[in-house]
Amino acid sequence: MAPVAKADRYDEQIKAIQSQIDSFNAQAEALKAQGDSYGRELGNLNNQKAQIQAQLDLSIAKANQLTEQIKQNEKKIEDNKSLLGKTIADLYIDDKISPLEMLASSNSIADYVDKQSNREQIQQSVQTTIKEIKALKKELEAQKKAVDQEVSNQTFAREQLAAKEAEVANLMAQVQGQEASYRTLSEQSRAQKDQVQRQQQAAIEAAMRRSGGGGGSAVAGDPNKGGYPSNLANSDYYNPVVDPWGMYSRQCVSYTAWKVYQKNGSMPYWGGRGNANQWPGNARGAGIPVSSTPRAGSVGVLMAGQYGHVVWVESVNSNGTINISQYNYFNAGGSGWGHYSEMYNVSPSTYDYYIYF
Repeated sequence: MAPVAKADRYDEQIKAIQSQIDSFNAQAEALKAQGDSYGRELGNLNNQKAQIQAQLDLSIAKANQLTEQIKQNEKKIEDNKSLLGKTIADLYIDDKISPLEMLASSNSIADYVDKQSNREQIQQSVQTTIKEIKALKKELEAQKKAVDQEVSNQTFAREQLAAKEAEVANLMAQVQGQEASYRTLSEQSRAQKDQVQRQQQAAIEAAMRRSGGGGGSAVAGDPNKGGYPSNLANSDYYNPVVDPWGMYSRQCVSYTAWKVYQKNGSMPYWGGRGNANQWPGNARGAGIPVSSTPRAGSVGVLMAGQYGHVVWVESVNSNGTINISQYNYFNAGGSGWGHYSEMYNVSPSTYDYYIYF
C-alpha cells in the first residue's frame, strides 16, 4: 500500500477561493433582490404617473373649455354693453323730455302710456341682463380658478413622481452595476479556483501513478449516472445545492453518500466535516470499519489533492482489480468538473482506504 498523502497545499487555497465565490454570490444575489425591488417600485411609480397624467390631461381640457366659455361670455358682455349703451342713451334722452312734452308728442293717451310702460320694461330687462352677465362671469371665473388649482396640484404631483422615478432608476442602475461587479469577481474567482483544481487534479493523478494505480481513463459509463438523483445531477455546479447529507451536489462526496444511502438506506450526516480525506477519520469515529482491502459496495478514499477523492467500488474483479464509479473527476464524463464517470480494472492500491458502510 502506498504512503498516505495528506491533504495538500491546495486545500487552503481552494477553500479561501470558494469562500470568496460564496461571498461574491451572496452579495450579488442581495443586490439583485434590491434591484428587483427597485424595478417593482419603478413600475408602481410609472402607473401612478400615468394616472396623474390622465387626470392632468382632463383638467387641462376642462380649463381650455372654460377659457373659451369665458372668452365667449366676455364677447357677450361687450355686445350687451354696446346694446345697453344705446338703450341707456335713448332712456337718457327720454328722461330729458317732461311728461307734458311726452304727452304732447303722443298721438293719444294710450300712446303715452305705452311709451311709459316700454321704458319701464327696458329698464327691468337691462337690470336682469346685467345681473345674469355678472353672475355667469363670476361662476366661470370661480370654475376656472378651481381648475387652474387642480392643474397646478396635478402638475406638481407629476413632477414629484418624475423626480422619485429618476431617483429610483438611478439607485437601480447603481445596484445593477454593483451586482455586475460582484458577478465579475465571482467569475474571476471561479476561473482561479478552476486553475487551482486542475493543479490539485494533477496531484491526485500523480498520487495514483505513484501507487501503481492502473485502469486507464475514466469514461462516461452508466447514462443514468449511477442512480444519482436528477435534482442533484442537474444542479448548477458553480451554485450547488446541499444534499440530504450536508454535501454539495455534483461533488464526489455527495455522489458517494447517495450510493451508501442507496445500498444501506442510511448515511451518516457529516455535513461540514464531509471532505473526502476526512471520511476515514469520520468513519472510525462512528464505529464504521476502515480497511486497505476493497469490497464491492465499499467506498474507496484517495487522500491526495484538494479535499481528497472518494469513489464507489462497484465490483472486485477476479484478478483483484476493481471497477469504480465516481463524480467530479476533471474532464471525465463531460468537460470540466462535476460529471459522472466510471473506471475499470483499477489497481486496489490506488486508494488509500476502503470504508465498509
